[in-house]
Amino acid sequence: MISSTRAVTASAVALAALTLTACGGGSTGSAAADNPYNLQQPGVLRTGTLTDAPPNVYIKNGTFTGFDNDLLTAVAGKLGLKVEFVGTEFSSLLAQVKTGKFDVGSSSISITEARKKTVDFTNKYDFGFLGLDVPKGSSITSFDQLAGKRVAVVQGTVQDDYATRQNLNPVRVPDYNAALNQLRAGTADAWITPAEIGEKTAADSGGKVVSVAKQLDPGGMAYAVAPGNDKLRAALDKGIDEVVADGTWAKLQKQYYPGRAIPASFKPGTAAK
Repeated sequence: MISSTRAVTASAVALAALTLTACGGGSTGSAAADNPYNLQQPGVLRTGTLTDAPPNVYIKNGTFTGFDNDLLTAVAGKLGLKVEFVGTEFSSLLAQVKTGKFDVGSSSISITEARKKTVDFTNKYDFGFLGLDVPKGSSITSFDQLAGKRVAVVQGTVQDDYATRQNLNPVRVPDYNAALNQLRAGTADAWITPAEIGEKTAADSGGKVVSVAKQLDPGGMAYAVAPGNDKLRAALDKGIDEVVADGTWAKLQKQYYPGRAIPASFKPGTAAK
């Protein structure tokens, strides 16, 4: 009897182990199917963005909006995903995408070789210009007059890269509001900014800030994803092509950048390659 009981018990244990193994394998497969893009939360695109850079990315009436964010929401819709926006500083955004705090970075991020060492990029969805803002009454009217001047830039941006390459004297700040405050306080002579942001800032300043120049940024803008997440990157590329094809991209361009000419050489999405 003892031998028989032990045999039955051993069989039961073995059967239970097989059952658990089978269930475990099914659960893993199901989880992968429910979360094909390896998101922090299945079905939700957790996105790091800025709060103070209109018309590109900003908060209005408590809602994250702007060209980049509205476009990403439309792209996510094509993929059956919802977007959860979280405010952060640009200087830390790419590192936060790399380490998985965010699934995506959305903030008119220019593609550079240096940044490719930190994150992967989708296809380009926008182009941009470097802008130059100065206080009212300034004698500065062009980029070639910045030598020896104190120039405000948001740390880690393409504008920061430009100031460094040109051997300027950059005043590095964490966000756009801080850069504007540098002009207002007289602690910076000029501010190198994304042109659309600089132009809107000047228009909203009551004449205290003037946008005096701009030049094309050759890099192009894209969304950032964690290195190696090829499924998410490919899905976003597909979604970008779809919102270009259905007219959403052109509609948002006119809404947020009325009157801005699109360079003949620029094509969004797969066509940009």
